[in-house]
Amino acid sequence: MTDNPTSAAGAPETPTSRRLPGRVAVVTGGGSGIGLATVRRLASEGASVVVADVDDAAGKAAAEEVGGLFVRTDVTDADEVEALFAAAQRTYGSVDIAFNNAGISPPDDDSILTTGIDAWRRVQEVNLTSVYLCCKAALPYMRSQGRGSIINTASFVAVLGSATSQISYTASKGGVLALSRELGVQFAREGVRVNALCPGPVNTPLLRELFAADPERAARRLVHVPMGRFAEAEELAAAVAFLASDDASFITASTFLVDGGISSAYVTPL
Repeated sequence: MTDNPTSAAGAPETPTSRRLPGRVAVVTGGGSGIGLATVRRLASEGASVVVADVDDAAGKAAAEEVGGLFVRTDVTDADEVEALFAAAQRTYGSVDIAFNNAGISPPDDDSILTTGIDAWRRVQEVNLTSVYLCCKAALPYMRSQGRGSIINTASFVAVLGSATSQISYTASKGGVLALSRELGVQFAREGVRVNALCPGPVNTPLLRELFAADPERAARRLVHVPMGRFAEAEELAAAVAFLASDDASFITASTFLVDGGISSAYVTPL
């Protein structure tokens, strides 16, 4: 990655280089959180961005902010996903980057002892089946071009176990990791790279709300992060921009951890 200045919070500021001019990026879950930060980052690096979200207001606002295209998309619906990538191709002429990021983490997904089958299936559909559908829709465009970068959002929980389980979420992210690795190997010689982004805990509104209600839980989580803080969404967006760019031209089928060291730590003191 290029050397960019960082803010006081540790998140990168506006990049000093434009690595993606002429590229077309599709971002699912682009209306908020990591998705929104990535929409902004990819656009700042020169990409034309197609924003997909089920939230019309948030998705439209994100697309308008960067001069991109909004396509309302239920990522669990195969027809809508096909229409999303077709719209990107029709509007901008190619599909170069797919950041398959949409996901959920509902409160009824908990221990395997208490999580019902409906909750299990809902999380699997949104977090894993959607990635399958998005990859399936994006790959024909990329193969015909002889180039492309797919980045799928997995998680640090895909590589370690947690005593405070979200069983379907964890299983879905493990599936995303395995799927990404296999596709990265299968299509490498066709010029298509596929990588799994594995974030650690990220400072999003949802996390802030959760931990404001239970500061003790936040402290217990933070004790395991060697860097002593949660990630900022912009830091994940910077990793996506890197993986999307030619700077990552020899990186595929990777487990790309951006987790502040949490997956390598046994325990760290407060």
